[in-house]
Amino acid sequence: MRKASELISRQAPLKVNQSLLKQATQDNTHIVVSIPKQRAYLMMGEQVVADGPISSGRRGHESPTGHLHVLEKDPNHHSSLYGDFVDSSGRVVRGGVSARIDSAPSGTHFAGAAMKWFLRLTEDGVGMHIGILPGYPASHGCIRQSVDGAKLFYDYAKVGTPVDVGDY
Repeated sequence: MRKASELISRQAPLKVNQSLLKQATQDNTHIVVSIPKQRAYLMMGEQVVADGPISSGRRGHESPTGHLHVLEKDPNHHSSLYGDFVDSSGRVVRGGVSARIDSAPSGTHFAGAAMKWFLRLTEDGVGMHIGILPGYPASHGCIRQSVDGAKLFYDYAKVGTPVDVGDY
């Protein structure tokens, strides 16, 4: 079995076509996410403006597929479901918890995981945002992106931007 660090180094970084980027706007772009390739593409027509690594939903928490749209943009979103239990000083008492499943230890409260540059794709909270990219599907359904990739996609998307997720 390979180490995660080996897989990460094998995942190509964000690639941007600078000449196309100069022509791109929120009104002429759409997003395509390839689950098998673990890549997201910012598209202008049939041309690839940007191509970046992702980590989609793991088995049992697969990312939704099909023709979706950006429903909401939130630059500083926090999960209402996944995060940590922290004490009054902000120290993590228990990390990586689910607000649906886990009970908060006495004296702690739930702090949702940061999901910067969030593009909401479903009513139940799945979106695209900054996250850990191990080189394979590892999220609870969201489409994680690199810091630079998430910011670029965020800047060139608007509420209503089409997002196609599937076996591309």
